[in-house]
Amino acid sequence: MPPTDESSNPSPPDQSQNGGPQTIDVRGLSLSVIAVAVGIALLKYMGEVFIPLVLSGLIFYALDPIVDRLQRWRVPRALGAAVVVVGLVGGASFVAWSLSDDVARVIADLPVATQKLRFALRAARGNDTSTLDQLQKAADELQKTAEEASAEASNRGVTRVEVTQPFSASAYLWTGTTQLLVLAGQAVMILFLAYFLLLSDDLFKRKLVEIIGSTLTHKKLTVEILNQVAAQIERFLLVQVATSVIVGVVTGVVLWWLGVRQPGVWALMAGVLNSIPYFGPVIVTAVLAVVSYVQFGTLSMVLTVSGASLLITTLEGWVLTPTLMGRVAQVNTVAVFASLIFWSWVWGLAGLLLAVPLLMVMKAICDRVEGLERFGRLIGE
Repeated sequence: MPPTDESSNPSPPDQSQNGGPQTIDVRGLSLSVIAVAVGIALLKYMGEVFIPLVLSGLIFYALDPIVDRLQRWRVPRALGAAVVVVGLVGGASFVAWSLSDDVARVIADLPVATQKLRFALRAARGNDTSTLDQLQKAADELQKTAEEASAEASNRGVTRVEVTQPFSASAYLWTGTTQLLVLAGQAVMILFLAYFLLLSDDLFKRKLVEIIGSTLTHKKLTVEILNQVAAQIERFLLVQVATSVIVGVVTGVVLWWLGVRQPGVWALMAGVLNSIPYFGPVIVTAVLAVVSYVQFGTLSMVLTVSGASLLITTLEGWVLTPTLMGRVAQVNTVAVFASLIFWSWVWGLAGLLLAVPLLMVMKAICDRVEGLERFGRLIGE
C-alpha cells in the first residue's frame, strides 16, 4: 500500500486563527449577564449597606494624602488620621453652626415666598382660561361623578365607610427625630470606618498584593497599579472638593454683592450641587431665579442673579476643572449621563451625588487592569 502524501490531503484551516467566523460562547455570556443582574440587584436592595462603605472609601481617598504627608513629617499614623478626621468633623460643624441662623430665616420665609409666587402666577394668568383651568374643571367633574355614584350606592343599602387618621404632631416629631438619629448614627459609622481605613492603608495594600500577585513580577505590577489607581482617584476627589469650594465661595460673594438675603445658604447649595454635572448648575440657577424674584420682584434682578450663577458654573466646568484635572481622568458626556441615570435609580439622591466619583473610580481601574482597557476607552473621551 503506497504511503499517503500528507500534502495532498491538508487538514481544514482553523477559521478562528485565520480571521474566519467565530462562535459565541452563549453559556459564558448568559452567566455573565446573570452575574451582572445579581450584582445590580444587590446594589439596589442593599443600598443602606453599600452607601456608607462607598462614602467611607471616598473619604479615605480624599484624606489619605494629608495623612501620608503627616506621616512623612514623623507624625504617628494613628494620630495623624485622628487629627484629620477630627478636623473634618470640626470644619463641617463650624459651617453648620455658622449657617444655622440663615437656614432658620429661609425656613421662616417659605410661607411668605410661596404666597408671593401664588399671587404672581394669578396676576400673570389674569382672567384667561388656561389649560390648567380646563384640567381643574375636568377633575372637579370627575369628583362630582364619583360622589354621585357613591350616593346612589348608599341609597341601595351599601354603607360607605371612611376611616380617617387624626393628625398627630407628636408622631411626626418622633418620626423626624428618629430619622435624624439614624442619619447621625450612620455618619458616625462612616467616620469610624474612614479612620480605620486611613489607619490600615498599607495593611490592605499588602493583603491585596499577596492575594493577586503569584510571582514577584506580578506583585510589583500589582503594587504599581494600586498606586496609580489611588493617585488618580485622590487627584479627582481633591479637584472636585477644590472646585466645589471655589464655586461656593465665589457664588456667596457675588450674591452678597448683589444684595441677596442669606447668601451663605445658597453658596453652600451651589458648592454641594456642583458635584452633579449639568443638573446641579441648572437646579442652582432655577432656585436662585425664584429667590431673586421673591425678594426683588423685578425681571432684571432675576436675570442678573441667575445669569451670574450660570456664568460661575460655566467657567468652572469649561475652564477651571479641565485645567486642574487635565486629560487623565476625562470621561465622555454619554457616560456621565448614563452614570447619573443608573446610580440615581439604584441609590436615589445619594446615587446622584456619588455617580461621577464612582464613574471616575471605575475608569481609573479599567485603564490599568488587563482585560478592562476596552471599557475604559469606551467611557473615556
